[in-house]
Amino acid sequence: MRMALDLAARLLARGAVLAGVLFLLVPLLVACLLSFDDRSFLGAFPPREFSLRWYRAFATNPTYMDGLFISLQLGLVAAAIATTLGTMGALALMDPRLAGRETLEAVFLSPKFVPTVVIGFSLLVFTARLGIFDPFTRLVMGHVVITLPFTLRAVLASLIGVKRSQIEAAISLGASEARALWDVAVPAARSGIVAGAAMAFVLSFDEVAVSLFLSDAFTQTLPIALVAEMRANLNLTIAAVSTVFLAATLVLLVLLDRTIGIERLAGDVGTRG
Repeated sequence: MRMALDLAARLLARGAVLAGVLFLLVPLLVACLLSFDDRSFLGAFPPREFSLRWYRAFATNPTYMDGLFISLQLGLVAAAIATTLGTMGALALMDPRLAGRETLEAVFLSPKFVPTVVIGFSLLVFTARLGIFDPFTRLVMGHVVITLPFTLRAVLASLIGVKRSQIEAAISLGASEARALWDVAVPAARSGIVAGAAMAFVLSFDEVAVSLFLSDAFTQTLPIALVAEMRANLNLTIAAVSTVFLAATLVLLVLLDRTIGIERLAGDVGTRG
């Protein structure tokens, strides 16, 4: 009887895992197939004829191309700033002598728990008070706010194995504290820095709510352009864009796996999570 219960439990667990995998992958596969649909409308699945018409529509649409350029530029700038600030913050927070360290860490991580609509509206009012009306500058500020907690958490996780005694040993050998951190802590945090930068870029590229508040009619990210197009004219261009994003994400994962290792990245990010 016990063996039968154990077997049933194992089968149930495997079935749950399989159901979860299918729940995650099937929508992606459907979107990929629909992106090659030759019909001019969203029809029954599966498609009967295939073509690249929706990829051509995406590539030849100036609104999409402008949005793509802005999203790429914004993602790179926001990721660079958030990674730099997150690394500096993590190096400061690793010092046990820092007063109020837990409170400061909670403040840095707080944007993770605040709705992005609230962040977007607050930054809109804040930048208006400061006289900052350039949309790209406002977008960079907003995207840094929402991505900084992830870069900070990733770097903090990778610094868990670094002891303060190692920093003090380098200082005792004649290095300044800044040089000791650069030579000891930064190399140990390399995987966390890369993981944080990758997460920051992806989160920035995909952000909609904050961008809606901080952009204008002439500076729109690709997600905003897609949302506007879906409201006006629902077609399968969104499926083509989704497939392109999926392919880019897979390429990024392969590069990260070859350079650092997905297991190491996942371990660093999940250690403190």
